[in-house]
Amino acid sequence: MILRFFRPGIGAALLGARALFVVMLSPVAFAQEAHQPASTAQSTEESAFLAENDAAMTKMMNDMAAQPSGDIDRDFVAMMTPHHQGAIDMAVIELRYGKNERLRRIAQEIIVEQRQEIDAMKLALGEQVTNTSPAPTQPGAKPGPAATGHDHMNMHHDMMKQETK
Repeated sequence: MILRFFRPGIGAALLGARALFVVMLSPVAFAQEAHQPASTAQSTEESAFLAENDAAMTKMMNDMAAQPSGDIDRDFVAMMTPHHQGAIDMAVIELRYGKNERLRRIAQEIIVEQRQEIDAMKLALGEQVTNTSPAPTQPGAKPGPAATGHDHMNMHHDMMKQETK
């Protein structure tokens, strides 16, 4: 009884082909519709964003290809540090070019959290933690205290010296 319903024939083949065509075409049509750019010309700002982001991703991927040292923990940190630094670099780029205030706040949090994780991994290995300076968010800005006008790490040390006098 069931076999009669599923008996092969030209009608069933055409119905199957039409169903397959619809199933295959739907995701393609939806994907094209969802990814249509608002305009075909990129703005100068968009081009700069894409170029900087591409450079950050390339650097991250290259730096993650660390040579094995024979120490699993050191290898883990050697690969994770550029991974976290890549997140920092991309967050800085978002702060330079992004307009959405929620995403800009998230980018700021990413910078702080990823730096803390890099420091925690280095400390776990007994390595020195580098003195970090605020991330530059303006194109052409130089990292470090000169770019921002303050150096919290040295301010803290100066305050400690004054308290002990």
